[in-house]
Amino acid sequence: MTTIRCALALVFASFLHSLLLAKSEPFIGINYGQVADNLPPPSATAKLLQSTSIEKIRLYGADPAIIKALANTGIGIVIGTANGDVPALAADPNFAGNWINSNVLPYYPASKIILITVGNEVMTSGDQNLMTQILPAMQNLQNALNGASLGGKIKVSTVHSMAVLKQSEPPSSGSFDPSFADLMKGLLEFNKDTGSPFAINPYPYFAYRSDPRPDTLAFCLFQPNSGRFDSGTNIKYMNMFDAQVDAVRAALNSMGFPDIEIVVAETGWPYKGDSNEVGPSIENAKAYNGNLISHLRSMVGTPLMPGKSVDTYLFALYDEDLKPGPGSERAFGLFKPDLTMTYDVGLSKGTQSTPSVPITPAAPKAPATPAASKTPATPATPKTPATPAAPKTPSPSNNGTWCVPKSGVSDAQFQANLDYACGQGIDCGPIQSGGDCFEPNTVASHAAYAMNLFYQNSARNPGACDFLQTATLTSKNPKAIILAFTLLEAPEE
Repeated sequence: MTTIRCALALVFASFLHSLLLAKSEPFIGINYGQVADNLPPPSATAKLLQSTSIEKIRLYGADPAIIKALANTGIGIVIGTANGDVPALAADPNFAGNWINSNVLPYYPASKIILITVGNEVMTSGDQNLMTQILPAMQNLQNALNGASLGGKIKVSTVHSMAVLKQSEPPSSGSFDPSFADLMKGLLEFNKDTGSPFAINPYPYFAYRSDPRPDTLAFCLFQPNSGRFDSGTNIKYMNMFDAQVDAVRAALNSMGFPDIEIVVAETGWPYKGDSNEVGPSIENAKAYNGNLISHLRSMVGTPLMPGKSVDTYLFALYDEDLKPGPGSERAFGLFKPDLTMTYDVGLSKGTQSTPSVPITPAAPKAPATPAASKTPATPATPKTPATPAAPKTPSPSNNGTWCVPKSGVSDAQFQANLDYACGQGIDCGPIQSGGDCFEPNTVASHAAYAMNLFYQNSARNPGACDFLQTATLTSKNPKAIILAFTLLEAPEE
């Protein structure tokens, strides 16, 4: 007979979720582009940010009004130098010193400047002169910070596009373009020596645009999909974000820099575009950004970097209505100029569960063997545990919710849900042969357990209880839920 531990496990997962929301979320940042003529005042933006769980912001320049407005908010600030400033920064240490004197010293530490990015995507610009000037520009800025006794407090780096990788599929084969290997090695030596991050701009949106199949879209949006197997590591990747970030990790490792931290400087999805553009929509943008945020909050990490979330700057805070190019370039903003949300991805404080969009947390390692199919081999008889003192079933909090299957779900769909949930890094041991929750041995019972545990481990994001619309949320006592789906027989009185 199964034990009450199955029910207690569900309540414990809910308790862990409440602890998760109590933590700060320093890994969530956002980009603040200013190619627009309708942006709200910096003071209004500062108040907006303080009402959200966003803890860092990236500027593409060093606008003094914005930096001042963010003073004493505790929000980390990334400031940047324009590509056009790189030659002067590289050639003249005094120019670098003046840049620090003008853009950092008047505001720090009240304004929490944490990183200076030198140029943006210079290594893939095709400008050989600029590419060779990035490292000396970074060195001169670093020396200027050191001279101001800020060398250990504010880091210096540059930002790269994914095109710096010559190879990215499968992720374990990730490698940098050999045409600028020597230049890249110099930059990485700088990152290593100064403890600064390697900043990258992964965009699953662009990956989908080049391969617009339904399965690719699901893979890019963290939605249920068949996954992509990496034979180099025996890892099945379930979303494009993890695959892209791990390709960067593999490239860094292959160059001999396993300890350099990766920061995602930009990633996002447009909510509208021109009629001939593939991918932009409110639904896709909400799914990508919302599921990414839930993925970061899960603290699962990526398969090659498990157990922590990569610092990630969403693109973008507002639309930039003056940007050239296709319509999608002007439709990445999570907020409108009137400070209302373009769509809700759960960033407001106090409502940090993401609205219903299917999510897929990444597995921290190769997926565990899924729970048994509906016709498993006869299991060994589990040992009957010693009769404990009857524990009290914890009462769920007022906002306790659990994920249960809808009625009328087929065994085939249950099996698909089971395989999917158990492949995402949750602990399906209790429903394996010999586990506490193995009996009754039906695919419906095992799937109900795994679906709910997946939901609880996903920070109780409503989208994690979607399963292609075969599951629903309930606030009923978890023991009653388990009984309803024959996951638990109540102990005899």
